[in-house]
Amino acid sequence: MDRQLAQKRIEELKKEIERHNYLYYVLDQPEITDEEYDRLLKELKVLEESFPEFASPDSPTQRVGGRPREEFSKVVHEVPMLSLENAFSKDELRQFFMRAENLLGMEIPSYCCEPKIDGLAVSLVYENGVFVGGSTRGDGIIGEDVSENLKTIRSVPLRLRVNVDGTLEVRGEVFMSKKSFEKLNENREEEGLPLFANPRNAAAGSLRQLDPRVTSRRKLGFFAYQVVNPMKLKLKSQWEALQWLKEAGFLIQGEEVRAQSFEDVWEYIE
Repeated sequence: MDRQLAQKRIEELKKEIERHNYLYYVLDQPEITDEEYDRLLKELKVLEESFPEFASPDSPTQRVGGRPREEFSKVVHEVPMLSLENAFSKDELRQFFMRAENLLGMEIPSYCCEPKIDGLAVSLVYENGVFVGGSTRGDGIIGEDVSENLKTIRSVPLRLRVNVDGTLEVRGEVFMSKKSFEKLNENREEEGLPLFANPRNAAAGSLRQLDPRVTSRRKLGFFAYQVVNPMKLKLKSQWEALQWLKEAGFLIQGEEVRAQSFEDVWEYIE
């Protein structure tokens, strides 16, 4: 195969494989079998090895690679990653509504209700639509660079499905499903290793592995829930942000509800 044909086939395979990743991990609508997917990935890997000048960081073959690190480098969050406060009663929730409306100086027309995912908060950074790095929340100001580990998570798009110029930061939650958690603990028990207490601890421990190959075997998932600078994309609400994230190729938790009043929000909680 000559260079021109190889370059064309590599680009075709990259788009096709990422399309199948999106269908499987985001839409839950697979079109091909695992064996067919593996054949496409193997073909791409062979071509990139034969023509390395056409390999790129956003290729599906680059999800697992690199040597184990000795330690994680630190990342300073340009916008702090703040934590959520709890409301334990209807009165506390009403007080939150009042504080929000006083801060904005207006009555809020609607709210977006979403379940809280119990995982590990992370930040993903894209340049011109291509994933360039990611980090943990850390203390909210300084996190750890876990870019190579995040690339192993199939629901993290390496290239967005929409065109975005410049820098874009997306935040969300890395999690481990109950099924993957149970399987992981079964394997650890057979190997005589300590068991993880819960899926959240398992997800956190898996993401912070110095060897990305270990992380890739842990079957982590990622839910996106925030666009850090929504005005850049002309997004006017959290609801619009979630719909945009899904269109861009991210997995969102999918149980969000638009509430028009305080009572609607309370009904959602109950």
